[in-house]
Amino acid sequence: MSQISKNDISQLDEASQVELLKFVESENAKAKLQSSIHVFTDMCFKKCVPSISSGSVSSTESTCLANCVDRFLDTNIFVVNKISRSMQK
Repeated sequence: MSQISKNDISQLDEASQVELLKFVESENAKAKLQSSIHVFTDMCFKKCVPSISSGSVSSTESTCLANCVDRFLDTNIFVVNKISRSMQK
């Protein structure tokens, strides 16, 4: 993948620079969300499934995972909405 220099960006017209900036911000947000999902999935699994003994999760572990994921989704929706509102300002 080639590098884009500041000089290359400065040669773009203003509308293209704004579009590029929005694209990069969007991709950064996606990468952060993906990283958060990975971290949270790992954390929930370690919290809810302390050991793998039978090859399947128990009903208690399953409930714990569902609750953990629900909290994660609620938190992420809240954060995404806050970010969206701040970007619209």
